[in-house]
Amino acid sequence: MTFDAPLPGDLASLFVDGAAAGRSLAVALPPGRVVVPEGGGRPAFWLSDGPVPAGLWARLRAEHGRSGLWPLLLDSQDDDDAAYPPWGNGEVVVGELQPGERDAEAFLARSWDDYTGHSDDDPLTPAERLAVTSPYGRQWPGRAPAPVSTTDPDRTADGLAEQLLAGHQSMRLGLVAAERGADSLTVAGWTGPTNYIPDTADLSAVLRDWEDRFGARVVGVGFDTLLLSVTAPPATHAEALAVAVEHFALCPDNVWQFDGAHPLFTYAERLVGDHSWTFWWD
Repeated sequence: MTFDAPLPGDLASLFVDGAAAGRSLAVALPPGRVVVPEGGGRPAFWLSDGPVPAGLWARLRAEHGRSGLWPLLLDSQDDDDAAYPPWGNGEVVVGELQPGERDAEAFLARSWDDYTGHSDDDPLTPAERLAVTSPYGRQWPGRAPAPVSTTDPDRTADGLAEQLLAGHQSMRLGLVAAERGADSLTVAGWTGPTNYIPDTADLSAVLRDWEDRFGARVVGVGFDTLLLSVTAPPATHAEALAVAVEHFALCPDNVWQFDGAHPLFTYAERLVGDHSWTFWWD
């Protein structure tokens, strides 16, 4: 079914305070439904009943400016579970969306201080803990410089979405009433990084900043994983190290999973020229 303005009731219900007025969507959607958090409250997102047809993500992304609905490729904790957790059964917690009022760098600096510190029950010695993020010490090094790119970030996102679906055809489509892709995670109530980021609005603030500096776009979301497309990745290892600092502050598990004496240095090697960034929170 193809919708013209106004949005049908189920999609319009995703918006608050009359924000659905004037919105339209001229793209055919597969069967699906609006999902309400299991704890109750306003609708969090729309979810397709089955896998995502090829090319649909890109068409919906192109409609975002008119529809106000950001598409997500959603992966389940268990693809064989008919409830499709955490999405289908509403294992989400919708919070207040105020990423524009958050200081992304201040959040990353606080996180860096926490994750580079040493505690009495730390299995690493203070020297070993500092070696994890070598060549940097405990003091926050600051954000990486913004690179220059002439590539369209939305087209990069379209390509990554198709690659992701080609390798994982069971993923479902989510639609979130969000001004930006970075905001969609907070609006949808995603709790994947809750062990490290209790308030997802802080994550959205960082992703907004990455949208602006690196041409990043939110494409895929799992139970505790996140996939971003990146138009302007670091081109050298030195540039990648500066970016790895921000990745560690946002998602230390990405770096801690690397063996060896200098995990951050090793992790940075994989970022050079990589147009997709993957994050995993334990």
